[in-house]
Amino acid sequence: MEIIDMILNGTFLAILGAALAVFMPGIGSSRGTGLVGEAASGLTAEEPEKFGQALLLQVLPSTQGIYGFVAAFLILFKTGMIGGNPVPLTTVQGFQFLAASLPIAFAGYFSAISQGRVAAAAIGIIAKRPEELAKGITYAAIVETYAVLALLVSILIIFFGIQL
Repeated sequence: MEIIDMILNGTFLAILGAALAVFMPGIGSSRGTGLVGEAASGLTAEEPEKFGQALLLQVLPSTQGIYGFVAAFLILFKTGMIGGNPVPLTTVQGFQFLAASLPIAFAGYFSAISQGRVAAAAIGIIAKRPEELAKGITYAAIVETYAVLALLVSILIIFFGIQL
């Protein structure tokens, strides 16, 4: 019974939401940047002068991890866990914070991996036509749109969907 009470504790649920908001996009960003890094390493071994262009493409999937961090920070800030004045949360409020973390957690995870695949393919663009880097960045940036929308939804829920 103690475990169930702990799991249904509002503060625990809010912290779980903050953890998911960081954890899942962070894993996605790691996988995405890894995919691009593998492709970029091959290119850089043959043409070291293209390192900067390849690095720019590799950085793109890392932004979802940052978005997850922002959402987690906002959850912890809104609950008073950052700032030294924790607010006692009901189970319902805890579940609301957990739910608020889900858009960025899942969209951040999957979009970072997908963006990594697109950016890895864009390494092929700069291998053959380095002057076309902007096209590769544009393809990868379109995937990021959905992570940005997910972050926006998470922020809207955190600030306007949960009454403390």
